Amino acid sequence: MSTAYAWSDLFPEEEPVAEGPDRPPLGPDHGLHPPAGEVEVSQLEERLGMSLPPSYRQFLLFSNGWGVDEYSLLPVTEVGWLRDVEPSTVEAWSSPKAEEPLSVPDDLYFIYGKEQNRHAIRGEYLAGTLLVGQWDGDLLLNPHVMTSDGEWEAWLLAAWLAGAIRQRSFWDLMKDL
Repeated sequence: MSTAYAWSDLFPEEEPVAEGPDRPPLGPDHGLHPPAGEVEVSQLEERLGMSLPPSYRQFLLFSNGWGVDEYSLLPVTEVGWLRDVEPSTVEAWSSPKAEEPLSVPDDLYFIYGKEQNRHAIRGEYLAGTLLVGQWDGDLLLNPHVMTSDGEWEAWLLAAWLAGAIRQRSFWDLMKDL
């Protein structure tokens, strides 16, 4: 059973653009992009070799991106693995070799919310994260940490944070931002 995420609650002043006579097109200054189609989202999943987390997938079907420049969510054609689209970011946050133990123990890593230590990130996960946007830093989805309902951990990774804000899902991160 999938959860319906109320994206219009996070964008209250903005209506999604949808095909059909009941939804007129919005002006050029509008932040939400027209929704991605099921075919586009499925093609992204095929390109990535895995299914997207439910909250992010539903966002793309609500709006194929949002905003511009340093505050944006990317359209499906620009989404990609961080190692491929921003290898310099992966290098800058260099991580231990895969055969080394996890850099942050579970009891420190799996803390979310105000008590979270923003420095407690697992750099070894970084190359395998999915870049989905910028928010004065990189918005990433981490398939290495997945909930039982298929959600991926979501990060805002930024130099000004000297670490990351991490949430259990894309939905939770967007509510936090």
